[in-house]
Amino acid sequence: MASSLRVLGIDPGLTRCGVGVVDVDRSRRGTLVHVGVIRSSPETEIGDRLAIVAAGIRAVIAEHRPDAVAVERVFAQQNTHTVMGTAQASGVALLIASESGLPAATHTPSEVKAAVTGYGAADKRQVQTMIARILRLDALPQPADAADALAIALCHAWRRGGPTASGQSALTPAQRAWAAAERVART
Repeated sequence: MASSLRVLGIDPGLTRCGVGVVDVDRSRRGTLVHVGVIRSSPETEIGDRLAIVAAGIRAVIAEHRPDAVAVERVFAQQNTHTVMGTAQASGVALLIASESGLPAATHTPSEVKAAVTGYGAADKRQVQTMIARILRLDALPQPADAADALAIALCHAWRRGGPTASGQSALTPAQRAWAAAERVART
């Protein structure tokens, strides 16, 4: 079994698509590999914007060779224009993961926040602060899209089979509570 899991987290968007790569070892310790934002201009045609996002994600996969891809799940917003762009970028990310032969998963914003802060309604600053602590960074990751991508990657590694010494995925107390709540909601 591998001693660490490398995950590419993606915070999908057309104007700013956050990408973050982390390595998570058997003790669940995360290490920053890469963080960035793929940008496209709102004035650019939609097809070209999606191509920019696709090229950026392909470049990160080629350079950092992740074991898995995690994408923030699109949720309903009041602004249908924004949610459509986010959904389109999310679809591009999932397609590229599949084309690259990588397992991919989606995680809700509240699931990601609960995984990294212990609180599913944490604000952007709280997520940035916890990501800086977890990854032992000297400064908060900027912009928030970049921090969100790292949080998505960590959430995935911790929830979906990040390697542990026992060979099983260990969950934090907050993650166990979240999983229990999900089980109750399904019944």
